[in-house]
Amino acid sequence: MSASFRSRRRNFSTPRISIVVPALNEAANLEVILPQLPKVHEVILVDGPSVDGTVETARRVMPDISVVKQARKGKGNALAAGFAEVTGDIVVMFDADGSADPAEIERFVAVLKNGADFAKGSRFTEGGGSADITPVRSAGNWFLNAVFNLGFRSRYTDLCYGYNAFWADLIPVLDLPEHTAPMAESGRMQWGDGFEIETVINCRFASAGVDIVEVPSVEKLRMFGSSNLNAVSDGLRVLKTLVTEWRRTHSVFGRLAGRGRSERPVISTLEAVRQDVAA
Repeated sequence: MSASFRSRRRNFSTPRISIVVPALNEAANLEVILPQLPKVHEVILVDGPSVDGTVETARRVMPDISVVKQARKGKGNALAAGFAEVTGDIVVMFDADGSADPAEIERFVAVLKNGADFAKGSRFTEGGGSADITPVRSAGNWFLNAVFNLGFRSRYTDLCYGYNAFWADLIPVLDLPEHTAPMAESGRMQWGDGFEIETVINCRFASAGVDIVEVPSVEKLRMFGSSNLNAVSDGLRVLKTLVTEWRRTHSVFGRLAGRGRSERPVISTLEAVRQDVAA
């Protein structure tokens, strides 16, 4: 771990967990998923806004849930809004569609308690998998992942996956767009507000030199409704994000801010995770 992050005072023994759940018309899924979440410090639901009773359902099945209304649209804006409300020590990014297994949260937390800064979920490392990914999405992820590893000198196995966790004191490192600014009159989505958010997070943590550990994760099928993801258009946004973030990292400003590329590879940690959870 780099000196700048090693010096941070963290509660490794009993960290408070904050689960951030971005949602847009996910009432039916939240009815099932929220009761399955472990007891944590807080669950923050960020609403799209939805028109199917998502907020009402969430409050009914989890009365103490915190609800945030996002100012703009898009998953990126939702996560930025949720991160701004976090009061815990660890942030868990959790999708509302039922594809993420709540039981895996323990794995992510164990990796962070063991010293990592960022626990990055992967469907393509040993112990991971997916019941939902299509051949087109798999090929796209492989290509984008290769571009990322080449540009950032890393060893990610899964770039485009949103099940991740990290220490909350690293939120400022992400430097995400101001989440409270209103939507543009043109209706055009602001950069960083869409599905490219996971790529932005991965790039900025890699550039900052934080310790990143991949955690095997199994992606399940969406339970109800249809995905808002478009493999082609969102894939192009991710590719543009990689180029933009590479330039940002190598700019004069980025070098002055200490955002040079990290030389450390991502660690494959299936056995480390198992041993830590077992302990």
